Amino acid sequence: MKKNRIQYSIGVIALIILSGCANKKQAALSLKDAFVDKYYIGTALNESQILGKDTVAIRVVKEQFNAIVAENCMKSESIQPVEGEFDFSLADQFVEFGEQNNMFITGHTLIWHSQAPVWLFVDKEGNDVSRDILIERMKSHISTVVGRYKGRIKGWDVVNEAILDDGSWRKSKFYEIIGEDFVKLAFEFAHEADPEAELYYNDYSMAHPGKRMGVVNMVKKLQEQGVSIDGIGMQGHCTMDFPSVEEFENSLVAFSNLGVNVMITELDITVLPSPRKEVGADISASFEYKKELNPYAEQLPDSVKIALNKRHMEFWGLFNKYQDKISRVTLWGVNDSQSWRNGWPVPGRTDYPLLFDREFNAKPVVSEIIEKYSAKK
Repeated sequence: MKKNRIQYSIGVIALIILSGCANKKQAALSLKDAFVDKYYIGTALNESQILGKDTVAIRVVKEQFNAIVAENCMKSESIQPVEGEFDFSLADQFVEFGEQNNMFITGHTLIWHSQAPVWLFVDKEGNDVSRDILIERMKSHISTVVGRYKGRIKGWDVVNEAILDDGSWRKSKFYEIIGEDFVKLAFEFAHEADPEAELYYNDYSMAHPGKRMGVVNMVKKLQEQGVSIDGIGMQGHCTMDFPSVEEFENSLVAFSNLGVNVMITELDITVLPSPRKEVGADISASFEYKKELNPYAEQLPDSVKIALNKRHMEFWGLFNKYQDKISRVTLWGVNDSQSWRNGWPVPGRTDYPLLFDREFNAKPVVSEIIEKYSAKK
């Protein structure tokens, strides 16, 4: 009996050691390695990171991610602030960084109503330009930018945020001057500039049933017209109660049924209260700072940490369920301190929306995600 107890004890100890080794192996896996056979794991790079000044962030990016997108430097107001005068200095360094580190590079974004230069839409007198002139300016911009990185940038967010939550067209200057054909034309110009690049439509609040149907109808029409569209980016700017995982799933399925790739783009989850219901991710939204809108200025309570981790796990569980339909999951930033959520839609707040904390440490949920959903188990 004593011998059997000793053997049993040795067996238990061995199992504990093996289990510990397995857990260490899981913990040692990076996000990109854990999901290498499922989908790309991406992040957005800011100017300091692209220039190599934020060395700690760069280390985390190289260790954890295998896809990158530029947060701001490839938007039209940055890359062509004056008509005919292109500034590729930062964009070039961004692309070079991706190439040097063997990353999937996404260009963001070619046509967007926001962060576009004023000159794009007006003549010398400040009046709206004609339809033909705006189309020509669009073509010139897209052809120049996409053509410069032909064969180097693998995918482009061609059009960003053209549909409203109710499924109707956003009344942007592109829409007012050109009509809905501006989307078709943008995709055609991008395809002409680089026939091998993947071309995407990208938008926020994609779990809204109205927006879901608006996007589905738009993409179907593009496909019927023979337009090359390869993917739909579902921006993941989430709160603790919106969107519901069920509605997000409904949209993911609806988009994949169009025969295109689905990407989870711009992923972050805010724990902060919204100053107004259904702000979505409208970058123009801005509200006055109030202390009650910044409840976690010093630290995040354990109860909120637990709830946030659970929310992350729910979405990553969904991504795992549809891994055959998703090509990329991209976080909108590297660590909490660098997230746009700290200043939008209320400036001066402290948020905790990403997977790495302000000291660039992986949050506990990272190891949970890897342990549960890794392709390397």
